[in-house]
Amino acid sequence: MSAPVTGRATAPRATVGAGAPPPVRFGDLVAAEWIKIRSLRSTPWLLGLVVLVAVGAAGLVSLADYDAIPRRGPESPWEPTFALHDAFPPEGYLMLMLAAASLGAIAVVSEYGSGLIRTTTVAVPARGSVLLAKAAVQFLLWTAVGAVTVTGSYLLSWSILDGRDAGIAVTAPGAPTALAASVLLGPVCALVGLGLGALIRHAATTVLTGVLVLLILPTVILPANNRSTVGLNHTLVLSAWQRLTRTWGAPSAVDHYASYAGSWAVYALWPLVAVALALVVVRRRDV
Repeated sequence: MSAPVTGRATAPRATVGAGAPPPVRFGDLVAAEWIKIRSLRSTPWLLGLVVLVAVGAAGLVSLADYDAIPRRGPESPWEPTFALHDAFPPEGYLMLMLAAASLGAIAVVSEYGSGLIRTTTVAVPARGSVLLAKAAVQFLLWTAVGAVTVTGSYLLSWSILDGRDAGIAVTAPGAPTALAASVLLGPVCALVGLGLGALIRHAATTVLTGVLVLLILPTVILPANNRSTVGLNHTLVLSAWQRLTRTWGAPSAVDHYASYAGSWAVYALWPLVAVALALVVVRRRDV
């Protein structure tokens, strides 16, 4: 006679061995990528130089206008948009764009060049998670750098121009948009550079491509005053930043300036597309 069944049979539970490592969390990946960036001796020097150049450019441009304002006549009155130009001069923020794109690219390219990427993929087979962690670090780092740069350049410009009652308040029309666009300019360019780095995987070629797409195309190849190329020009990051900061003065209908909504869309689409393409590539391409 068989023994009576005293309870329901249950399937054996799978147990994790005592020596099995815990799963890698995304926060751990972000911390690891931050250590990599911080360990580069050039990183603090590069970031410090970017802030110094952008803030210094704002100070020099503001001083020049401080001296020129008394000589302005009724035919060329001072406009608030001129103060925005002085606070966010292209001469300084082009440097920020170049540095952000280059550091974003180096975050990926340096691992492929040194062979460290093999160690990384062995430790974390989820390549997409590693790339997203790099993107998160670049976004947070350059947002912080952008906030410091924008605060410094705006306050310095305002303190100089206020001596002529020509400064522009933070709450003035257009100022909040210009501040936000300038803070986010670095993160946008860094993620574009990171995406290009994952696609190209060669340091010099990646940096040159970033310079071409972010700096040369909008100013040389696709000038905004050319009606045949104005539409293409408005799809580029530099043109979107210029529109959001209004660094050229008040727009007119004849010049076919892009809308604020379209410029914000450019800000969003460039990094999203760059990172999305990079995710596809890193998952399908061998190390």
